[in-house]
Amino acid sequence: MKKRLVWSFFGAGILVFAVVAVLTIWVLRAMDAPHAHDKAQSYLTITRGTPPAAIVSKLEAEGILADARPVLLYLRLFGDAARLKAGDYRFDSPITPRQVLAELEKGETRAIKFTIPEGFTLFDLAKRIKERLPAEARSEQEILGLFEDPSPISDIAPQAPNLEGYLYPSTYELSLEARTEDVIRAAVTQFRKIWKPEWTEMASRLGLTPHQVVTIASLVETETAVTDERPIIASVIYNRLKRGIPLGIDQTCVYVAKMEGRWDSNINKSDLQADSPYNTRRYAGLPPGPIASPSASSIEAALLPAETAYLFFVRDVSKNNGSHRFYTSATEFERGKADYQRWLQQLRGK
Repeated sequence: MKKRLVWSFFGAGILVFAVVAVLTIWVLRAMDAPHAHDKAQSYLTITRGTPPAAIVSKLEAEGILADARPVLLYLRLFGDAARLKAGDYRFDSPITPRQVLAELEKGETRAIKFTIPEGFTLFDLAKRIKERLPAEARSEQEILGLFEDPSPISDIAPQAPNLEGYLYPSTYELSLEARTEDVIRAAVTQFRKIWKPEWTEMASRLGLTPHQVVTIASLVETETAVTDERPIIASVIYNRLKRGIPLGIDQTCVYVAKMEGRWDSNINKSDLQADSPYNTRRYAGLPPGPIASPSASSIEAALLPAETAYLFFVRDVSKNNGSHRFYTSATEFERGKADYQRWLQQLRGK
């Protein structure tokens, strides 16, 4: 009787072991079996607090998992269901259930690529934020109000009245829920990474504050997109400053028009005559602050200008790359300016 009972338990144990072994093999094979689906270009949102079983069932319903059962068994036997995170996911096709779980442990959030171009003003940026951040419900004027707080850069540029020039031009990945504060945080953080501690010392040796350097860099940025000639543009600015000659940079007039809400994409005579300290046609010296977001190369040009005697520059119409010709005399400059005006008229006449 005892022998029969022992053999019965032994047989039952073998049977259980066999079932578990077969089940384990089935689960592990299923976890590594690629499955093709038609949702590779779509996002699947897993909301916070969704139970693991509901997540797996949803993936099965969406066709991303062929069968929820082996995945649920795997999580119970070998996995850690608590590691599955809320987020927005896109799953490759084909994909194995094991790869699906690995993605779910990352907690991915759908991102927006948001670009601040070089030379953008706060006014340009407010408009872009309003257009491209779906979660931002504030008006452009309200967004501009947030840029008025210079505290994020006050240790570098205590003279800065706002964040103009300090929201670094780059492309940022932001969540769908991102708002203006997130853009400010990302762009200021990047500016702080770009700004080297020695740049503050270099500015001091030039007799300038970092704020003045960023202001000069913004002028350089708006005057040329040709990196190699930025130090030469900077030299013209310094040479005119030393002689007390107004800088005469038209983009400062554009900036005034944007500040006053009357920019119509054309530089009008009234723009050139605007009575504003930012208007470098009417007032000598630097404007009160930056007029755009400068790149690192423009900041470096402002800190390390070329050594020249140039006082003027005008676009080189013989080249189609946006570069300039530089002059030491007003007479030479006027000839170059006349060539540019003729070229411009021809261009407008086409």
